[in-house]
Amino acid sequence: MAVCLFTFADLYSKGLGTLDHILTKGAEFAAAKGVSEADMLEWRLIDDMNSLRFQTFVVINFAKQWTARAAGVEVPADIPSDLDLKGIKAAIAEAKAFLAGLKAEQFEGRDDVALKVELGNGFAPEMPIGQWLSGFATTNFYFHLSTAYGILRSKGVQIGKVDLFAGGL
Repeated sequence: MAVCLFTFADLYSKGLGTLDHILTKGAEFAAAKGVSEADMLEWRLIDDMNSLRFQTFVVINFAKQWTARAAGVEVPADIPSDLDLKGIKAAIAEAKAFLAGLKAEQFEGRDDVALKVELGNGFAPEMPIGQWLSGFATTNFYFHLSTAYGILRSKGVQIGKVDLFAGGL
């Protein structure tokens, strides 16, 4: 199945804009409640789920790394796991700049190129890049973006569906 892989760069950039927006609203809410940004980044939906900090890292890393794989360019390293909110916002801006630097021609003819990726515990499926990007990467990107939204909403941050489109339609 051929998809226009380049469109994912814009899709992910918009999602990063949404992440930045909801983090700003979360930080404003936390400050008003006397909660530090560091504590806010450790908020979770439930105890055995990953923190807001972790959710942001996955969104940022997936946006850069999976588009890089699809474009056939060097895959950026993970962002550091100890970033504060200012560092996370800088990483969002850097990821958006990376995406803005990608060109449509880098993605041309790459839909069916086979890619094998180690996902952990020896599980390393191989499938076409178009399938990786449109199925695996995008599903995970939106899962973690939605989880970040859910964490903030569960703590009382006044965000709604319209905030999910803050990065653009």
